[in-house]
Amino acid sequence: MCASPAGTHRMAYWEWGDPDNDRVLLCVHGLTRTGRDFDLLAQRLAKRYRVVCPDVVGRGKSDWLINAANYVVPQYVADMLTLIARLKPVQLDWVGTSMGGLIGLGLAGALAMSTVVRPNRGISGLPAEKTIPLGKMVLNDIGPKLSFTGLTRIAEYVGEPLKFDTFEHAVNYVRTVSAGFGNHDQAGWEDLTRHVFNKQDDCWVKHYDLRISEPFAGESESKIQASEAILWAAYESIASPILVVRGEESDLLTAEVATEMLERNRHASLHNVPNVGHAPTFRSADQIDPLIEFLLEN
Repeated sequence: MCASPAGTHRMAYWEWGDPDNDRVLLCVHGLTRTGRDFDLLAQRLAKRYRVVCPDVVGRGKSDWLINAANYVVPQYVADMLTLIARLKPVQLDWVGTSMGGLIGLGLAGALAMSTVVRPNRGISGLPAEKTIPLGKMVLNDIGPKLSFTGLTRIAEYVGEPLKFDTFEHAVNYVRTVSAGFGNHDQAGWEDLTRHVFNKQDDCWVKHYDLRISEPFAGESESKIQASEAILWAAYESIASPILVVRGEESDLLTAEVATEMLERNRHASLHNVPNVGHAPTFRSADQIDPLIEFLLEN
């Protein structure tokens, strides 16, 4: 149960591994996806982590917000804080794809800001260690500076109220709008479609609240650029290891920005995924293995 200025809402999450394991890996999906995108990664890591993959509010099994204006990163960060409080991790690592990476940056920025501006209470209050133990962070095809071209492409299809008579037609649609995911066989595209379309009245419809597109309507290139300083500050505040994963054909995270991310945080490393755009899906060993190596190395 989470809260917004308009009321309360429920956020669903999927989990793998021992529920008593206080080593938590939080995996957060992209704009129109669900927590089930991480099934294969979670299965590989379930013996080492309690892997938790939420459906961000407005998507999947989670509730829809009363006020669509709250479909923004600050609300998503607040929801994740509620979830983290429930999980009580001793170690919290993060994998965020696209929007999920922005939420991770928002969380890091909030933690950094609270440390800077909170009044020092001396010997009173909670001990310093009672804070969120944010550990390693994987940013999947996302960074503090976004390509307006890539954002425009995504905005064009997010709010489309499409219906399909068959699951096969829905699969073909996902294959088209998600061409940046790279090559997948038919079974792979079906898996990538299964949790993002629901069957209603003999039709297949998008799993999410189409109003998540409304905040995009007020965005402009100048507004996006104005937010970059905040995102860069959040990114530079991260003092734990960061793995930047980039699809080599990405239209959202450019090669120049990925290089700048290495220059502006000494804890960052870069992994390029060939023959993929926005964004790597972590469905094959060649994509999953580098993440596991990064997350499990001491």
